[in-house]
Amino acid sequence: MKLRLGIPKGSLQESTIQLFGRAGFNVYVGSRSYFPTIDDPEIECMLIRAQEMARYVCDGVLDAGLTGQDWIAEHQLSGKTKVSLSSIVDLVYAKQSFGKVRWVLAAPEDSKFKTPKDLKGATIATELVRVTQGYFDQLSVPVNVEFSWGATEVKPPVLADAIVEATETGSTLKANRLRILDTVMESNTQLVANDIALADTWKRTKIENIALLLQAAIEAQGRVGLMLNVRREELDTILNLLPALQRPTISPLSDSDWVAINTIVEEHTVRDLIPKLRLANAQGIVEYPLNKIVI
Repeated sequence: MKLRLGIPKGSLQESTIQLFGRAGFNVYVGSRSYFPTIDDPEIECMLIRAQEMARYVCDGVLDAGLTGQDWIAEHQLSGKTKVSLSSIVDLVYAKQSFGKVRWVLAAPEDSKFKTPKDLKGATIATELVRVTQGYFDQLSVPVNVEFSWGATEVKPPVLADAIVEATETGSTLKANRLRILDTVMESNTQLVANDIALADTWKRTKIENIALLLQAAIEAQGRVGLMLNVRREELDTILNLLPALQRPTISPLSDSDWVAINTIVEEHTVRDLIPKLRLANAQGIVEYPLNKIVI
């Protein structure tokens, strides 16, 4: 038996493959193939655009896949769902950073549009058509929402009055002299599966194990481990310097006057922390990388 797993093709592809690598799964994508190989004989991968992932998981073509909350919402609003879709785990990562993506409403900086309600009767270009339409319906603002095939940020003011576009940093919008009026929705990647696959004990266990490892890889991002030795009489001083994920592990050494400390810290704090630890008489300080942290 194999689990049919969808990997998002496009902007999320490389970051997803890197995440799988940290989780312990090596995925290899050929230049012309839509069927990546993976070093787990129980998984069969397929590259699918994130925009279509929910559809193919719901249709049973795939057992599970990774896609954004945005495209899940867009598919569910289509009313074409054949079977129920369940989110297994939130995986907060994007193409540029480990954070959420915002879908924002933006208009030209020099336009008359200052708030969403100013767009009454306007044309809005976006890939996220149904979600955008629902957003304006909730505001009771009639607009014309048009599907955009890409390069959406260049369309105002000639081809559209405003846009709804995904952004992580907002730099592309600023470069095109667009002003953000509101956030339509926030989105992050989710591992989803259809209820047919989840009803199968083997597939459900496999999916949940993948979710555990992917989440553990994300938890480890930006963190490192620290090991150090300290005299018992100076232990409290050292512990006060250490920010810990939970609590540091303290172990006795062969010399009863000394203990070993093992802890996890944010990587960006280490350059300031290590000199402080050394000044407090810690010895044998070792920093080591982390691939996974299971909370």
